[in-house]
Amino acid sequence: MRPFISIFLLITCVSCFGSFSEGERYFRQGEYENAISEFNRTLFLNVNDIKSLHLRARSYEELEEFDKAVEDYQTIIQYDPTYAQAFAGIGKLYWKREDYKNAQKYLLLAAKEDEKDFDTLLMLGRAMLMNEDYQRADEFLQLAKELNPTDSRAYFYQGMARSQIGDILGAAGSFNMCLKYDPENITAKYNRGLILLLIGNSDWALEDFEDVLKANPNHIEALARRGNAKIDMDDPTGCKDLREAAEKGSLYAQMNLERCE
Repeated sequence: MRPFISIFLLITCVSCFGSFSEGERYFRQGEYENAISEFNRTLFLNVNDIKSLHLRARSYEELEEFDKAVEDYQTIIQYDPTYAQAFAGIGKLYWKREDYKNAQKYLLLAAKEDEKDFDTLLMLGRAMLMNEDYQRADEFLQLAKELNPTDSRAYFYQGMARSQIGDILGAAGSFNMCLKYDPENITAKYNRGLILLLIGNSDWALEDFEDVLKANPNHIEALARRGNAKIDMDDPTGCKDLREAAEKGSLYAQMNLERCE
């Protein structure tokens, strides 16, 4: 009877332990609570299983249990201080909480450990934009762009950074490339129009503002700037645009109404 009891206990015990592959399967299927239960069993047997800790943290993140996710990421860092995705995970959670200073701090640590991760570099650049660290945002977005030269987002945010540091032509180039890969990005088109208007290319700026207004007829600022572009081109309907935008609350239009006197 003793061998039978030993085998029975062994079988019962083994069933208490989970497997990473099963937890991963639950995670990929979006069954995050089941995934957490499976990883809990796996980690009971092997407390420093970094892969299980990582996917358990991601599962907590999907369930918006952010404190538990951070705890797992911090445990990973204790076991492996070079694990870039743990730093990135904490940075992304701070981003979700709109704590951009801490997001930048942890994303920078992640980039230090893995300088080839496009998503980390992109989010780091965005965090720097939010923290008004425009020069460094430009630099890190440049690195992101080099890693994935067909992703429109890197060009878009780099255009925003360059606009803030006064690199007007560089910003125009960034928005051009953004629109090459994402022609429907209306915000990029509006910002490119602003730059074109600023450097005196009113006819090209007019095209951009027209496209913005086709997509969003209630874009008051595009209406105001379309009016100014038309006036630059001696089109008398520009004053109509300015007056309409001014009536709808555009300070820019109100400041430029004197062009119609």
